[in-house]
Order: sequence, then C-alpha cells, then structure tokens
Amino acid sequence: MSLIQRSNLPFRRALIHYHPLLPRISHNSYATQSDLGRDSGAAPRRRNVTVLSDDGRYTWGELSGREKVARATQQSFNFVVILAGVVLTGGVFTLLYQEVFSPNSKTWQFEKAVERIKDDARCTDILGDKREIVFYGENTSSRWARNRPIATTIEKDRLGREHLRMNFHVEGPRNSGIVFVHMMKPLDKSEWEYQLLALDVKGHSRVILEQAHEKPGVGQALKIFGIQWR
Repeated sequence: MSLIQRSNLPFRRALIHYHPLLPRISHNSYATQSDLGRDSGAAPRRRNVTVLSDDGRYTWGELSGREKVARATQQSFNFVVILAGVVLTGGVFTLLYQEVFSPNSKTWQFEKAVERIKDDARCTDILGDKREIVFYGENTSSRWARNRPIATTIEKDRLGREHLRMNFHVEGPRNSGIVFVHMMKPLDKSEWEYQLLALDVKGHSRVILEQAHEKPGVGQALKIFGIQWR
C-alpha cells in the first residue's frame, strides 16, 4: 500500500461512521422478531364469548350484551341438565325400593318365602341340607335370559282386596318340588298377609307353613254344588 493510500485510510473510516446519509448501526446489538413484537405494544385479541366457548375467564361486567345472553343461556341449560339428573336418580331409587326393598314388593315376598322354607325342619327333611337348596322360576324360551322369572299374579277380589299369588321351583340334594304362595292385603292394612304358604314334593304330603281361614261373615265364599264362588 502506498503512502497516499495509507494517509487516506482514517478519512474513509470517518466517512463511513459519520456520513449523514448512512444509518448508524451498533456492532454490539441486533433486532429480533420477538423484540419487534414487544416493542409494537399490540395486546392479544380478546376471544368472543359464546354459549359453547364460555369458560368463565371473563367477569360479568366485562361481557357485552350478547355475551351476557350467551352466558345466561349456558347456565340455564346446565341447571336443566342437573335438575333432570336429580329427578332421574330419584326415580331410579324409588323404583328400586318399590321393586326390591319394600315389604310389599314381589322380590321381598319371594325372599321371605325362601327363608321360611329353609328354616322349616319338615321342608329340609324332604329336600335335604338347606345350604344346598336352590330356588328358581320358570323356564323361558329365550336363550339370552339368565334369570328365570317367578310366576306371579296380582288381582283384586269382589271386595276390592288385592291378592298376590306366586309359585316357584325348589330343588335340594334329596328331592325337588314347588312352593305355592298366596297373600292378601286387607282393606284396612297396607301390608300383605299370608293366606297360604305350602311346599309340594312328589311322593310326599303337602307341607303347609301358613294357612289362613276366612273369618265368619266377612267375605265368606258361597258354595253351590261343591263349587266355591267369590
């Protein structure tokens, strides 16, 4: 490099750094896209509240008129769903009590009759060990039905009294038979009363565990030519 070129070198550097038409750029700093976004100061856009998108992040005072209607609609729908669930649950428990746990249910009476048969020494002498005795209902034509239904009927007589008739099969290690149940609900009572509870086993005399007799003058049956009329 010549002497003249070396002497002009500081002047060129000064021209680059201080020329008015050139931007001054620091060699120790640089701009990024994230810095530009932060410097712009733009706030995130607020999401509109609808019936399906309302998550409760905004207070009632922050909502517009249309958004308040959307939130009220959503809360009303949720209340209706909860109320329907409560009603449905109550109905299920009521039905379960009436059909299973109530003393007036057929299931309850079946269980009580089973206990009576197992606890009667005459029945266990014929059927065998009570721990091995099984009770079941009638066979069904459906191969998908696991439980055998118990033959049960409920009807009213001419005096308005309800009668429950039930029969089911019983099988023990010695013999098998059929249990007959006849119950009546008097007009002045709300619970069933036994009219007949008996076990029939082929080759053995009928075992009667309960048998009621009609009171004289109260709903007495009329017999004509050996036929009993009620």
